[in-house]
Amino acid sequence: MSAPSPRAGRAWPRIVAWGLGYFAIGFLTVAVSRHVARSGLQPLRLAAWAVSAVVFGTHIWYEARRAGGTPPSTALRNALAVALGGFLLAAVATVHALSAGSARVVPQLMALVAWPVLLGIPSFLVAWGAAAALGGRKAG
Repeated sequence: MSAPSPRAGRAWPRIVAWGLGYFAIGFLTVAVSRHVARSGLQPLRLAAWAVSAVVFGTHIWYEARRAGGTPPSTALRNALAVALGGFLLAAVATVHALSAGSARVVPQLMALVAWPVLLGIPSFLVAWGAAAALGGRKAG
């Protein structure tokens, strides 16, 4: 069994930074959508997806190439960042809905678990495949 990389301890600040980036994309999209006519929402949502995809791809590349991660570690770091972004969005949505008095508590609390899981698992699988295709460092 090999020793952990000295870079492994520096992964958490990167995970948090990338997660905040995903959160910012989602949050800013919602903020801008409040000022856009209904007909302009679809292009705005597509733009948010496109920006998120570019950030996701950049994050995979960074973790696999620059940080020297194996495909599983690259996938895990990407998935954790995406899940963090999803959790933060769910938390803001929960606070907003509860403060507006328009939400039931149980579904809002379920979103705090569901959003990170529903975003994190697929992103883990996609990131692992992409990191493997990039030829990330082999485990072991």
